[in-house]
Amino acid sequence: MSAFSVKGWCPGALRPMQSGDGLVVRVRPFGGRLEAAQVAGLADLAERFGNGLVDVTSRANLQIRGVDEQGHRLVLEGLASLGLLDHDADTEARRNVLVTPFWSPSDETQSLAAELEEALADSALALPSKFGFAIDDGTSRVLAGDSADVHIERDRGGRLLVRADGARLGRSVARGAAVSTALALANWFTVSGGAKGGRGRMAAHIAAGVALPVTLRGETEPAPVMAALRPGHYPQGVMVGIAFGQMPHSTLRQFAECGRALRMTPWRMVLSEGKREMPSAAGLITEPYDPALRVIACSGAPRCREAHADARALAAALAPRIAADTRLHVSGCAKGCARSGASAVTLVATSAGFDLVRDGSTRDQPVLRGLNGADIVSDPSILVGGH
Repeated sequence: MSAFSVKGWCPGALRPMQSGDGLVVRVRPFGGRLEAAQVAGLADLAERFGNGLVDVTSRANLQIRGVDEQGHRLVLEGLASLGLLDHDADTEARRNVLVTPFWSPSDETQSLAAELEEALADSALALPSKFGFAIDDGTSRVLAGDSADVHIERDRGGRLLVRADGARLGRSVARGAAVSTALALANWFTVSGGAKGGRGRMAAHIAAGVALPVTLRGETEPAPVMAALRPGHYPQGVMVGIAFGQMPHSTLRQFAECGRALRMTPWRMVLSEGKREMPSAAGLITEPYDPALRVIACSGAPRCREAHADARALAAALAPRIAADTRLHVSGCAKGCARSGASAVTLVATSAGFDLVRDGSTRDQPVLRGLNGADIVSDPSILVGGH
């Protein structure tokens, strides 16, 4: 077994993960943003040292797939030259920061992100590998439903607050105290037992009845949540979906050729900064109601050696056959890497077929077991209780 084959943690660049198609090298953009030259460099690395496929993850990262162990060293050298490598694997693992893509150069988003990333690098926090932060400081929140344990947000009056995931209210803070308060929340999480076993999350910790200390408890309601975001034109540029979270290196390179930076999102979409025309390339979703937006799928077999089925093939077949208001998650195994939260319908591949979960996640009890993928495609009404 490869030294990189470890379950229950998120890969990085310095600590990649072995999958069915080679090493998965995860690149975590600083500030949630990639300059055009960095985008071009990543496309080159994926073409030269990977299998040419690039993932866009639910944590707003990019993954180069199919790297062998010799090529991994060359990928790291390339990432270092692009300014996309942390000093060490522990620093990289702590730097799980989501950043709203809807910022402007005149606001505080990028300075907050840089300060938080620097503070995490300097800290000695022993956080679970999936523990993360979100900087969601617009007038409307866009990251409230995404995977983050500590949120830096604004209230309805535009003042900053820091909120623990799972808590409805946040603590009002001055600009200079936002990052230190966020780290204090993370530290409280560890010392109060939330990190036990190395896989804990803030919302579950609070739901278990562990009370926040008075010094971190909030009484401020955060700003409203923005409606569901779709591909299209925004003041900051154009938002483009990546079908099932994966694209060829040639598509990534096309983003760089227009000279625009990319802002990453956790919605398997990217925002091409300042661009006004929608791009056209393999694997891109440019229509706001494209059926592929209804479905989330992991890499699946044979790309992932944990998977029992080709999740993306089934997702592609089902996408145009389900109702427009249905959200489907197809997972190659019970880990649920593509989505940790609940979906209207979740299909989980097993050695005996697909388990069907309604209004839940891969961890919830299925209502049906051992379904055949071809049968589901021929009669998708079974997903919503047609039988």
